[in-house]
Amino acid sequence: MSTDAAHQSTWLTQEAHDRLSAELAEAKGPRRADIVAKIEAAREEGDLKENGGYHAAKDEQGKLEARIRQLTQLLRDAKVGEAPQEAGVAGPGMVVEVRYDDGDSERFLIGSREDKASVPVYSANSPLGLALTGARAGDRVAYTLPSGGSMTVELLSAEPYTG
Repeated sequence: MSTDAAHQSTWLTQEAHDRLSAELAEAKGPRRADIVAKIEAAREEGDLKENGGYHAAKDEQGKLEARIRQLTQLLRDAKVGEAPQEAGVAGPGMVVEVRYDDGDSERFLIGSREDKASVPVYSANSPLGLALTGARAGDRVAYTLPSGGSMTVELLSAEPYTG
């Protein structure tokens, strides 16, 4: 993975940014302290090899630390604010409607899965999100499926996300 791909920013609404910032603060503070206290209490019980409480607390600590790293990176790389205002061009912060080759259409927000949107959310860094970024209504774009095949979609519309 190239350095550019590893550090692509994610568009977040202010609400999502605030919610994730609060989750990070809680994880770094009270939740982390609770887990450390559980580990210390379990250590005091003696033999750690067969101490289920100790192993459960260490597992919980590992999951929390992974979430802290994930949130830290997401918030560090996030673009926060209003959706772009240029209707007709797909990109992060835009609600798009696409038509697949089979005739089915779908409407979704190109943004962060952390956004609590009223429509489905597709990551701007997903194959479909990347293919659509910069496309205009009427454009057909191809993207690679997880199976390795490819699919083409037509962009029908792109409007700024309004919540």
